[in-house]
Amino acid sequence: MLHQILFFIFAAVAVAAAINLLLQKHPINSALSLIVVMGALAVLYLLLGAEFVAAVQLIVYAGAIMVLFVFTIMLLNAGIEERTPGSTVATLIGVPGVAVLVGLCVFVFARSHLAQSGYSIGDFHGTTQEIGRLLFRDYLLPFEVTSVLVLIGIMGAVVLAKREDPSAAERTPVVRDEAPHAESQQPAERTHA
Repeated sequence: MLHQILFFIFAAVAVAAAINLLLQKHPINSALSLIVVMGALAVLYLLLGAEFVAAVQLIVYAGAIMVLFVFTIMLLNAGIEERTPGSTVATLIGVPGVAVLVGLCVFVFARSHLAQSGYSIGDFHGTTQEIGRLLFRDYLLPFEVTSVLVLIGIMGAVVLAKREDPSAAERTPVVRDEAPHAESQQPAERTHA
């Protein structure tokens, strides 16, 4: 019973932080909300008995990947985002899509309570050694390709951030080095009363 209560608490924290991530106007605040989502997911993995996945979630995603995100946001010098009117296609597809997703979740959750499945929390087979062997031997190529893709994305963001705006050169005033005028060199006459 305690596992279910903790699950619902941290699931609500993850959903609330995800909604906050979407509603934030500043990218850094969105990144901080994403860190909260990653932390809540790590606790959910702990509740399921997947300690290795929870540790990886915190170390890799909430740690390293979020540092890359924040570093990229800082390089882009992203300010407060400008709001534009929403897309009608997104509204027409998004609202029914969310309704279908919620309905499907309610159906699956209600049906699983009726069926009284024999699943027990933490009933996973496998060790950290087996996961490490799979990751660094069998799936080494996809692992390395993913790291290269993240690096390419960061380099692309840096290139886009460093590109100069041609209209910015027209807006800046030209400062010329000119010799001061002769009248500015002489001290002003003082009048005594």
